[in-house]
Amino acid sequence: MSNSSQPWRHLCTRGFRTSASRKLAISPDHSIYISNATNPYFNLTLEDWLFRHKDPAEPLLLVYRDDPCVVIGRNQNPWKEVNAVAARKRNIPIVRRRSGGGTVYHDLGNTNFSIHLPRKSFDRHETSQIPLRAVRSLGIDARLNERNDICVGKEKMTYKIVNNRAYHHGTMLISTRLDMLGDLLRVNKTSMITRGVASVRSPVCNLQQFNTKAHHEAFAEAVVDEFRDEYSIHDEVCYVDDTEAIQQIDYIAKGMAELPSWEWLYGQTPEFTYTVQESFSWGTVKVDLRSSHGIVRSSSLHVSDTTLPSTTVERLTEFVQGMEGRRYGDTDSAWNNEEGPTADIARWLIAVMDS
Repeated sequence: MSNSSQPWRHLCTRGFRTSASRKLAISPDHSIYISNATNPYFNLTLEDWLFRHKDPAEPLLLVYRDDPCVVIGRNQNPWKEVNAVAARKRNIPIVRRRSGGGTVYHDLGNTNFSIHLPRKSFDRHETSQIPLRAVRSLGIDARLNERNDICVGKEKMTYKIVNNRAYHHGTMLISTRLDMLGDLLRVNKTSMITRGVASVRSPVCNLQQFNTKAHHEAFAEAVVDEFRDEYSIHDEVCYVDDTEAIQQIDYIAKGMAELPSWEWLYGQTPEFTYTVQESFSWGTVKVDLRSSHGIVRSSSLHVSDTTLPSTTVERLTEFVQGMEGRRYGDTDSAWNNEEGPTADIARWLIAVMDS
């Protein structure tokens, strides 16, 4: 096979970046990867590609950073986990990864690491020692809590996601926008009951609060060193860029196209129910919604304390039931033409599902 038929050739650099580094093919045969790309769709797809193509008997480390985004777990509900209003206001994309776990905020102020291990040898506590030792090598007196989060005092500096395929994610907060993190992940929808996995919120802090010289490159190098020591690996680092050539790899191209699609981001949402209530000048209404895979499966309306004629209440009930079979949040443009109580409910439900 000629080199021209292999779009992944000449895209991997051994060793930390230097102008003299020689280019090699990107393949899943290396043990240590650092992505220079900051596109979350690329990095999450690269992570999945490596996980599925690397020899499962061999350890692998991937380190990367993403442009600002919110990443939710494979089995999570974006309407439950993310403040959609804040995300739209700041033009922050929501991305559903292919592995499980909780919701995290990514930006260039945090460093993500992914450790892939043989299933039989995987131990959550032991694996967490790698980033812990890396943090301590930066002069920070960190520890592991009972959930294997890396902490200083009572505040943690990592997000952690693990699944049963020996796939350990972590996000080290170095100089991330904690205010942004708080706004984007601040959601109060207690009446939204989902079958998906709920995130566990904890106070967090940045490494630079304890060492102002801590930065991405220093932490990445420390994690690489600890990974090598832990598994007796002597490979140099394979650097990866999201060039046009690598994006032509079929698996990566398809993955990058799928992640931002409605079908993946919202269509994979587990079933949930949402009960909302509002008082208007003409009465109080309660709406019960049930959604599965992002589609409204049932919707019902109950009106109380009202003097509206029964015909109007029937019209309101039919209006709400008209949501069934539609995408959650995908309101009909005709809603803008409604008047009276129906217009009140339309405006209210638009705001409810948009939040």
